[in-house]
Amino acid sequence: MRWLLGVVTASALLAARAVSAGEWSIHVQDDAHRPVGDAVATLVPDTPTPAPAAASSTKIIDQKNETFVPYVQVLRPGDAVVFRNSDATRHHVYSFSTLKSFELVLAPGQKSDPLTFDKPGIAAVGCNIHDHMVTYLYVSDAPAIGISGPDGVIAFSSLPPGRYTLHVWHPQLHPGRAELTQVVQISDSAPPAPLSVSLSLLPDPRTRMDREHMEY
Repeated sequence: MRWLLGVVTASALLAARAVSAGEWSIHVQDDAHRPVGDAVATLVPDTPTPAPAAASSTKIIDQKNETFVPYVQVLRPGDAVVFRNSDATRHHVYSFSTLKSFELVLAPGQKSDPLTFDKPGIAAVGCNIHDHMVTYLYVSDAPAIGISGPDGVIAFSSLPPGRYTLHVWHPQLHPGRAELTQVVQISDSAPPAPLSVSLSLLPDPRTRMDREHMEY
């Protein structure tokens, strides 16, 4: 059995800046100034306010052309995941994450029963038959969370004024470096100021599985 692990931390220098309540965006790029997709950003207020509990949902992780789709899936505690095999070959889906450990053998056209994730954390999921296949489940209870698209943009809306701590994560971040965090002040008066974030990333594990640097 092969063990699947993952990368946890990154380093970057961000300037604190004030933005106005409402719409705010982050642009994530790599060292070569190319947009980075699948980066996850969370905003945690210094003074949390109670929010209505959101209804849980079920997400689909597909397997197409020997690739998990999507590469990164954001979940809330209580959400569930269904793995679906849309390939013409069998897949052996597994994770040994402390968040949730499981193994699923899926024949072509099959899908799994829903797997519920009850607590925050990150789980890397692979295929024991195809080493290049990997997906990441990012479970967070942060009040504000977003994921970048191919353009590298993460958009937030309806942010109440206050002081927040920003966290930015990507599955290809280098291990052993300080986590990327930054204080952000959301105000009523300052004009919107989009934030640009640069990440130094490891090679895409979907083309070269690097098990020595994967810790999930």
